[in-house]
Amino acid sequence: MKHNYLFTSESVSEGHPDKVCDRISDMVVDSYLLKDPISRVACETLTTTNRVVLAGETRGPKIEKEELINKVRHCIKEIGYDQKGFSWKTVNIETFLHEQSTDIAMGVDSKENKDEGAGDQGIMFGYACKETEDLMPAPIHFSHKILRLMAEDRKKDILRGIEPDSKSQVTMLYENNKPVKVTSVVISTQHSADLNQDKVREIVIPYIKKTIPQNYLVDLRPEEIYINPTGQFIIGGPDGDTGLTGRKIIVDTYGGAAPHGGGAFSGKDPTKVDRSAAYASRYLAKNIVSAGVSDKCLIQLAYAIGVSRPLSILIKLADEDSEKVEKVKKIIDQNFDLSPRGIREMLKLNNPIYEVTSAYGHFGRKPTNKGEFSWEKTDKVELFNL
Repeated sequence: MKHNYLFTSESVSEGHPDKVCDRISDMVVDSYLLKDPISRVACETLTTTNRVVLAGETRGPKIEKEELINKVRHCIKEIGYDQKGFSWKTVNIETFLHEQSTDIAMGVDSKENKDEGAGDQGIMFGYACKETEDLMPAPIHFSHKILRLMAEDRKKDILRGIEPDSKSQVTMLYENNKPVKVTSVVISTQHSADLNQDKVREIVIPYIKKTIPQNYLVDLRPEEIYINPTGQFIIGGPDGDTGLTGRKIIVDTYGGAAPHGGGAFSGKDPTKVDRSAAYASRYLAKNIVSAGVSDKCLIQLAYAIGVSRPLSILIKLADEDSEKVEKVKKIIDQNFDLSPRGIREMLKLNNPIYEVTSAYGHFGRKPTNKGEFSWEKTDKVELFNL
């Protein structure tokens, strides 16, 4: 069905309290995988005023608490926090990581003739669409990009007076299911006490114009650009709001344009299908759309703890052509091993590649020669030439 509507997505910066936690949790995952690629990690982080607490389960090499604490400080320094209420130099860091449950290990480990099972039950979704060159929904794509560019310039000391904690929100008008223009933009950013709101607005608005193509901005009225609508934003980060790992799952995925299974990504090693199967389903959807099979593709995978094969695979295409769906499903069945082990081997997920995923979305990113964002490759397009 073709119809017209407004759709909004938001993003948060790497300095948002929840994203500070995601970064630290993924740093812990990388630290274990760097020493042993088959490590198991489930790490949760909490932050508040000048305090960080780590908790969770691990199995793998012994990493001294002091080493992890130093790495936590490095994460906070890299993000840019050296404030009275939250500083990499003075923050109090506690870690309560302990051994993984043997019951969980028993369900996941492979032994005798039993293949390795999923680390938990759950449903995971992957999505791709032709709204942007990265095959992501336009509102979340632009929301991420605004904050990413601001952070890059802040770290280069080009964007002065702007602090690490910020949020963005982009609303777009869709006509016949396609984005045609931006109708509003919201940016709330932490700033130094010597900047008034007129100056903050002057500093921030160019990033909107730099990020969003002019054809989308032609009808955007100045009064529909909201910069720090509460009036000021001086106290921010974990000093202003408690942060927790895994609270920004819609920011991490498709900005609400596609379903999410509910499981967070950060802090989990790739035996957890919350993470690895979500990456695999995005990989499939992106290659299907890149092949021209459909303008949009949604894939759902479902797993049970201790069971290696997916319990179900759902494929939805924009035109809802059932014959085409069956052809795509057959190609997937014949060419892709979607067991937990198969996904990890296909996408090379047992590497320390996760810290960089913790802010600005896990999808719509560029694959790197370090193996990061391997699920964004379009190297299986030829398989889907129907």
